[in-house]
Amino acid sequence: MPENSSSERADLSGLRIDARARSDGRGRRKKRLLAAAAVVILFVTVVLLITRRGAPLVAVAEARPGGDPAMATLLNASGYITPRRRATIAAKITARVVDVYVDEGMVVAEGQLLAKLDDSDAQRRLQAARAERSATAAQIASLRVNLVNAEREWRRQEELKADGFTSDQAIDLARTAADSLRAQVAAVEEQVKTAEAQIALAQQDVDNCTVRAPFAGVVVSKDAQRGEMVSPLSAGGGFTRTGIATIVDMASIEIEVDVNESYIARVEPGQRVEAVLDAYPDWRIPAKVRTVIPTADRQKATVKVRISFDKLDPRILPDMGVKVSFLAGEQAAGRPAAKAVIPREAARTLDGQSVVFLIRDGRVERRAVSLGTETGGEVGVTAGLAPGDQVVIGGPADLRDGQRIKVK
Repeated sequence: MPENSSSERADLSGLRIDARARSDGRGRRKKRLLAAAAVVILFVTVVLLITRRGAPLVAVAEARPGGDPAMATLLNASGYITPRRRATIAAKITARVVDVYVDEGMVVAEGQLLAKLDDSDAQRRLQAARAERSATAAQIASLRVNLVNAEREWRRQEELKADGFTSDQAIDLARTAADSLRAQVAAVEEQVKTAEAQIALAQQDVDNCTVRAPFAGVVVSKDAQRGEMVSPLSAGGGFTRTGIATIVDMASIEIEVDVNESYIARVEPGQRVEAVLDAYPDWRIPAKVRTVIPTADRQKATVKVRISFDKLDPRILPDMGVKVSFLAGEQAAGRPAAKAVIPREAARTLDGQSVVFLIRDGRVERRAVSLGTETGGEVGVTAGLAPGDQVVIGGPADLRDGQRIKVK
């Protein structure tokens, strides 16, 4: 018995797990789990990076022909489109509007009827003036008959005087009667002229009730409606209109800018200008300086400059905002002419070299270029690019040659 008991105790002790071995096993499992987790995280990160680094979205512009040799920008300014001929058409009299025949946006010819005013009072004055002229003219016929009779009597008295049958007093009376009638006829004739002048005045009042366009243009504002009162003077508070419509001569549209007086020496009549409307930022409009107004604004320290377009376009509207670049008249010495012109943001500097990214079959192609003169927001390319090439103007800064892209 005692031997068996000791052997059983020896066997049970052999089944014990060493604490150090148990801790080492747990450590290895933990390391394996951490390694597996790290692999999963790395895999997910790589997938996310690949997903995010898919084809980037870029904006594209087309290189346009360089045209004339690039000219350096001497000065930039901003202003507005203004017409030289712009008029608010008003009535010459105070009257009620019967009808208005124009609306905003309508093209009108010179002399075209714009509005009709109430002419009932003027018509009555015209009729009264004509009636007065007729009545006055009717007196002339009666006076001339009496004048002929008086002159006949005067001659008869002269004949009787020669025969000694009348006195000098009778002759004087006959002559006086004839002269009086002659003076009355002259006075009435003058009264007829006065009546005709009154007719002309009344007719002018009638004509003033018809409002016509003083020149050809486009109606940009309709200021009066049927039934309203209009007057050449401001009267009746806010219930009387002083204008009927505003007309702009679209052929007289030009640019008006204020140039700081410190730089006005750089501007001269006939100088080439490039204009960009705020409404069409990608449209470069050729123009030239028409005149420099010979006076300065002492409060703003500016001088007003007027610029004419080389060619008008229906998209150019009065009061549009515009930015202009005053260009130098000659090419910079020794600089070749630009073969193409691209937006300034399309050119990048990589490794000290000017490059652009072209679009080729859904991928970008890095192209080294030689840049010329920068004009406004554009730059000329003297080598490395041809007109019509599609270049990237927006997108990530880390574009790579051959990278696939998407165009906006």
